[in-house]
Amino acid sequence: MATRISRRAVENKGQIDRARQYSPLEAVCLLKALKPANFDETVEVHFRLGVDPRKADQMIRGTLMLPKGTGKEVRVAVFAEGEKEKEAKDAGADFVGGEELAKKIESGWFDFDVAIATPDLMRVVGRLGRALGPRGLMPNPKAGTVTFDIGMAVKDAKAGKIEFRTDRTGIVHLAIGKVSFTEADLLENYGAVIDELIRAKPAAAKGRYMKSVVMATSMGPGVPVDSTVTRDFMTEE
Repeated sequence: MATRISRRAVENKGQIDRARQYSPLEAVCLLKALKPANFDETVEVHFRLGVDPRKADQMIRGTLMLPKGTGKEVRVAVFAEGEKEKEAKDAGADFVGGEELAKKIESGWFDFDVAIATPDLMRVVGRLGRALGPRGLMPNPKAGTVTFDIGMAVKDAKAGKIEFRTDRTGIVHLAIGKVSFTEADLLENYGAVIDELIRAKPAAAKGRYMKSVVMATSMGPGVPVDSTVTRDFMTEE
């Protein structure tokens, strides 16, 4: 059965010149000018990088704080006990527990966006790998989500700390805010992402590093962005 394309989607797609490379400012302005969905859509950016993620020395993974946040209310689940359980609750964690929280997840509950654990509770979290891993929710020391500094980890997650990594095709997918954000706020978040990806460039990566960039909204078409523009985003090229 053929998928029916809405009039809004057709009209929005017609606004974009696929042969062009838009400046970051032009892309953001264009996305905000498209006919909106009936909710505050997320603004996404997709970077195709010149790396081979099959090689360990070219895998890119990290975290960063978006200066203007994500625009999303982040629900945080924490695996902690004793004083660390209290610390997590005081920091604003939505769900805190140990064995009982693990059993809840094993039963099929995933009503959270970030999972954090103290190192001693990884003995409990370890068995949840098959459930949390495919959803990108497994706590990881490299992402700062396995730590005894639970209070700071919870506050960072709530404030807009995000994790990124290349997929198996060498693409990094990230959200940089909501359509309701101002152009300046979206571009400030975009700049933070660009800076972090450049900083994370593997020494083993050869040739052109940032091959292509596409911006899009949750329900909108992709806008090709000039990947050579890495600063002065408030200026139209």
